[in-house]
Amino acid sequence: MTKSDNGRDSASRDGSTRKDGDTSKAGGTGKDGLTLRIAQQPEADELLARSPLAALVGMLLDQQVPMEWAFTGPYTLAERMGSDDLDPGKIAAYDPDAFTSLFTTKPALHRYPGSMAQRVQQLCQYLVAEYEGDASAVWRDAGTGEELLRRLNALPGFGTQKAQIFLALLGKQFGVRPTGWRAAAGAYGEDGSRRSVADITGPESLAEVRAYKQEAKAAAKAAKAAKTATTATTAKAAKGPSKR
Repeated sequence: MTKSDNGRDSASRDGSTRKDGDTSKAGGTGKDGLTLRIAQQPEADELLARSPLAALVGMLLDQQVPMEWAFTGPYTLAERMGSDDLDPGKIAAYDPDAFTSLFTTKPALHRYPGSMAQRVQQLCQYLVAEYEGDASAVWRDAGTGEELLRRLNALPGFGTQKAQIFLALLGKQFGVRPTGWRAAAGAYGEDGSRRSVADITGPESLAEVRAYKQEAKAAAKAAKAAKTATTATTAKAAKGPSKR
């Protein structure tokens, strides 16, 4: 699907018009010519470019670990399963303990390998039950950005923020652009932004996105501290002067 409600897109399907100068860094190219530079490892990026399930799993793993670690995860998992791709049916039916061991084997696939193994298996079980195991069916016939956002938000492990980021990734780098996709993706859909994995096209933009995340985290921490201090002051004032 290549519908678009905005004539300007920050990345082309073949990576030939990147705005951040990252085209010199080798990426992974899928069978349809799509080139990605998210994992910063050609083999892992090639899998992301050709496998819808790998892209979904990478997005699922993208929390509390570096982005490139998360998106290298699908490639490592496929290798440990003795395959060149991820099979949702096979993962859904895998023995839970044995599947967890694929994540916990050193080097671990995630900071929290046990819980993430469970989430990946739940995601695949949902895809089998709702989409006959076809990950791309989640977005293939979505008529609007809002509809696509609802579908993504319904996936196990995908909250609103993760769903919006993946929607932006689909629109900016995979050419999946149903009407209103940028609006549905919120700030992550903004042209030229450097907020999430959707904006990573190489080492330079990876550094910019990482800097943005660090700044946002620091701001959130400061806001929380200020709120705590205000609450403490208000509570103290409400108690009145201490008795002596």
